[in-house]
Amino acid sequence: MTRDPRLLVQPAPFLRPTVSTPRIMLDVLVALLPSIGVAVWLFGLSALLVLAAATAGCVATEWLLARGARGASLGDWTAVLTGVLLGLTLPPSFPLWMAALGGFVAIALGKLAWGGLGQNLFNPALVGRAFLQAAFPIAITTWVPPAGPLALYRGNFAWPFFAAPADAVTAATPLGRMKFLGEETPLGALLLGDVGGSLGETSALAALVGLAWLLLRRACDWRIPAAVLLAAGALAEAVHRLAPGRHPDALFTLLSGSLLFGTVFMATDPVTSPLAPRGAWIFGAGVGVLVVLIRFWGGLPEGVMYAILLMNAASPLIDRAIQPRAFGYGRPARAALGERAR
Repeated sequence: MTRDPRLLVQPAPFLRPTVSTPRIMLDVLVALLPSIGVAVWLFGLSALLVLAAATAGCVATEWLLARGARGASLGDWTAVLTGVLLGLTLPPSFPLWMAALGGFVAIALGKLAWGGLGQNLFNPALVGRAFLQAAFPIAITTWVPPAGPLALYRGNFAWPFFAAPADAVTAATPLGRMKFLGEETPLGALLLGDVGGSLGETSALAALVGLAWLLLRRACDWRIPAAVLLAAGALAEAVHRLAPGRHPDALFTLLSGSLLFGTVFMATDPVTSPLAPRGAWIFGAGVGVLVVLIRFWGGLPEGVMYAILLMNAASPLIDRAIQPRAFGYGRPARAALGERAR
């Protein structure tokens, strides 16, 4: 007796989405290629070494500590993406052992400690970066100027827990020049990336190209970057008009530092941002406002990392606050339910 395949009975769901975690992770990795290319062009071999060290730390930690069959969770590409994102937030001359340690913290404390994929409250790459900021504040704020595709900085080869060999030339970031010296960087340099800074933050144009790819592939919620940029730009322009000699305008604020990079690749993380469209607007606006407040009145020239982490913590509260009330379950219904219970 043969069974007709047209009469095969199967349980729901009958329509299966084509979107999967590996596909989204690969889309983000493709979107990062312009930023990686600019970083290698400006900072050379050191950029590749820092990216490789951070990624190796993440992948090794995922392989050693993840639940289930060893190495099975590496197939979703989240560990690789976390390592690349972490590496792009670090200076070109950052010691390689520190980058690998940051990758360990990003996966162990930023992801696996919460239960694994989809359970974490904070963006894992930013957790690793925040740890490095607290543990090695000098190394992570030591900037070097671009030296070309063959550049190799001596700071990368520091031995663990020993002082890094100093590079001959250091350079301030555009935000550092503006905050402490009152000097603005030309907008063309900010767009193309010919400035000092972390590997992924120098070129605003590369981040915008990555955003275009993510939007084309529908791999991120457009409301979050729109809200971040609108809120940060509006507040920066308002403050600039009140004190033009002390604070930069909206265009400099948006193009400088890691605002665009963090907005495109960190704030849009679907696990650590609100689910509802209205929540995405609130979340993005909060990130934009906090970035400007920290930059203009904080002790640090940059505040994107702290702004995103703070709004990550607020994300469950935003979801709970805007959760729609169940139909027919208003205050009168609750009162009646209480009377019946008595």
